[in-house]
Amino acid sequence: MQVIRARRPSGSASPLLPIIGGAVVGVALLCAGLAIAALAFGTSFAERLMTPGRPGPTQMVVGALAWSLALIAPAAFVIIGLARLGSVVERLALTRPQRAHVEAFARTLSDDFVVATKVRLSDGYVIPELVVGPHGVAIFETLPPPSYIRYVGGKWEVRVGRRRWLPTENPLERAARDAERVRRWIAAEDRDFVVKVYAALVVPDNRIQRTPACAVITRDQVPAYLASLPPQRSLTPSRREFIVEQVRESV
Repeated sequence: MQVIRARRPSGSASPLLPIIGGAVVGVALLCAGLAIAALAFGTSFAERLMTPGRPGPTQMVVGALAWSLALIAPAAFVIIGLARLGSVVERLALTRPQRAHVEAFARTLSDDFVVATKVRLSDGYVIPELVVGPHGVAIFETLPPPSYIRYVGGKWEVRVGRRRWLPTENPLERAARDAERVRRWIAAEDRDFVVKVYAALVVPDNRIQRTPACAVITRDQVPAYLASLPPQRSLTPSRREFIVEQVRESV
């Protein structure tokens, strides 16, 4: 099996910059919400906008807007800020060095398979691991450790701090969406054939149920999963080589 490893060019932007930017935005929103709440309920700011006696139409509108801002804005800013910080924590967990699952089985897979790590799509999005073979294309993503993400009560949560958990995106849905993103990326080259793209989430155990759009496998099941994918008859060796070259130019 051929392995295409990612080579980071000199002078490229650090992957932590978007995370730092998201953290700054989250903290700013959280502080803004707390500041507005303190201004509205800790001072007489809102009351000053209310004219004693019988107010006129303009004063009523101004007063209603002031109280709406005092009641809604703080909660909205705090909720959005916490959600942004939760997303930052999840992305930070995903930036931790991950084991290349398919690359570890390079000696056991045939030469029909080509694996590439950290494939950067045209929009800048990075796919952790991608395999081109007789089946078409398969992407592999890793579930973060249980200390960072959990599935409780029918929803996924990411840990923020020591004891606080916030709702987060379903990792199976994200992997399926990434597979669709890869399919569109390949189709953007205006080829005369369509490539099937599969998604697989690598997990520590099989307690998570798969979905129609995303398989759930353990690391040891990677070779069997690739062997189980049906070959795409329209994907000839020459067409596979076109895809491999496109992948090679993106790592």
